[in-house]
Amino acid sequence: MAEKNKIKVLFRHRSMEMGGVEKVMLSLLNNLDREKFEMTVCLNINQGELRDEFPGHIRKVYLTPGKEDFSKNNIIRKIQLIRRNLRLKQIQRQPAIADKLLGEHYDVEIGMTYGDFSAVLNSTNKNSKKIGWFHSEINLPKLQPLVPGILKNFPEFDQMIYCSQKIKDMMHQYYPELQYPQEEVIINAIPVQEIRKKADEPITGLPVGPVFVSIGRLHSRKGYHKLIEAHAKLIGEGLHHSVIVVGDGEEFQNLKQQIDNNKAADTFILAGNKMNPYPYVKNADYFILPSESEAWPLVIAEALILQKPVIATRTGDIPAMIDHEKTGFLINYETEEMYNAMKKFLTEPELISEIKKNLVSIEEQFDSQKIFDTVENIIINLSKK
Repeated sequence: MAEKNKIKVLFRHRSMEMGGVEKVMLSLLNNLDREKFEMTVCLNINQGELRDEFPGHIRKVYLTPGKEDFSKNNIIRKIQLIRRNLRLKQIQRQPAIADKLLGEHYDVEIGMTYGDFSAVLNSTNKNSKKIGWFHSEINLPKLQPLVPGILKNFPEFDQMIYCSQKIKDMMHQYYPELQYPQEEVIINAIPVQEIRKKADEPITGLPVGPVFVSIGRLHSRKGYHKLIEAHAKLIGEGLHHSVIVVGDGEEFQNLKQQIDNNKAADTFILAGNKMNPYPYVKNADYFILPSESEAWPLVIAEALILQKPVIATRTGDIPAMIDHEKTGFLINYETEEMYNAMKKFLTEPELISEIKKNLVSIEEQFDSQKIFDTVENIIINLSKK
């Protein structure tokens, strides 16, 4: 396809801290047909561990610098942060500023989360088709202050993509009268071979003995405070094991304090963000995701592909990803259930053997090319309208 006939696609997103949405976007950018699409990413903030991970054929534009580019001097750093916030507010009021920086019109504009919706819908390019990507359970208590804005945005899109069937069903359950645009459920693509290759990279410093690993942002809804309680109770009963959490976030200090209060600093380890977390999953004994809410979490699929017995909460589409007591173990979002499940994994080797046996061919349920083809068809069909 000649360059001039390519469909111009703009992805809008806040920043590139390590997270599931960011991985989804990178997967799309790496795998959508570059002969069909000319793709640009516009970041509000050029920030995060993944900010330089875009493939070479992708144009990246950012509206403000990231903290990585700020001064080491605290006073200057604070001034830079204030200036950045003022700049972002200015751009929010005057979308033409961002469009001028981008310097061209797009056929399709995509908001990767609800936080990106207004930037896409307020684009001065009124002829582009607008796609929203929705990853959140609409009844989540902490989301409620933002729900009126989300509901206002929904009907303005030409297409809404949900990352799980449950996310879509919940929207229609709670807001059946909303005027919905075209809708499609597209689960997150899994680069199976890439995960396996990265998992083979060597790491050092893993604790001796049974190890549970988890990957996630240190956010209150991720449930790590409950996991610390369950871990401390098991240690108190003499069931030796360690927990490693790969990730960072605003709850770091609170969780660290809770770990110290439980005298668990040697066995509950906050490892921080890792550019390649997969060796931690491969070299651990078990994977655990204690979240209050999720949609279709990539980390569960990644752990299954690496054939790790998983403990996870019954939230989002996790029950569709894990067959209870066959390919993993499902629990409710309660400390006691986390404790009981972890105890089972530590004391019932026959259960672990059964789960591992059932994980041998688990990758067959993940067909990434079908996912990319579906996204491509949506973009192509919208651009023709």
